[in-house]
Amino acid sequence: MAAAVTCEAEAAPGGMGGAGSLLPREALREYQELTFLSKQEILLAYKRFSELLPKEQRENACSLRVPKSRILTLPELRANPFQHRICRVFSTSEEGDDSMSFEDFLDMLSVFSDSATSDIKSHYAFRIFDFDDDGTLDRKDLEKLVNCLTGQGEEASLSNAEMEQLIQNILEESDIDKDGTINLSEFQHVVSRSPDFASSFKIVL
Repeated sequence: MAAAVTCEAEAAPGGMGGAGSLLPREALREYQELTFLSKQEILLAYKRFSELLPKEQRENACSLRVPKSRILTLPELRANPFQHRICRVFSTSEEGDDSMSFEDFLDMLSVFSDSATSDIKSHYAFRIFDFDDDGTLDRKDLEKLVNCLTGQGEEASLSNAEMEQLIQNILEESDIDKDGTINLSEFQHVVSRSPDFASSFKIVL
């Protein structure tokens, strides 16, 4: 995405009128082209991102990163079982601390948006479910996925046999080339012919 520029700025809705509530217009136009968000949604996102920073830093929100601990306070993530994976996937931090820049934050909200295409949502859902980031969903990824969706308390946990059967069923349904893993194209193929499966992404995205 484009870096913030020092041109005419536009105030975020509900802003207090200070510099911390402004977003450069040139950047705003580019964000509209690069995301599924409207102008007002982008301005609101900027306001929300700024408010995650200490007051004295909000004027420079476009050039700062918000710690993961603050990102996890957002309503969209607070109760999401994949909250840590979501931060990992959308963060561009070179430190590996899952902190987010405003552009990371905007990318995340864009994918969360109802306007995002099913291909985009399934692409990011796949990355979120790929816990070891190796480009495929193997049995370990699927076990973690099931645990996240069902809860990991004793009452919710599946027996070893139940887990094995469920994973086997998922692979039989999705693993087209029968290599024991699910790749992105296989995952998207299953999603494209299963509206119910696609709608389950709402708990993630």
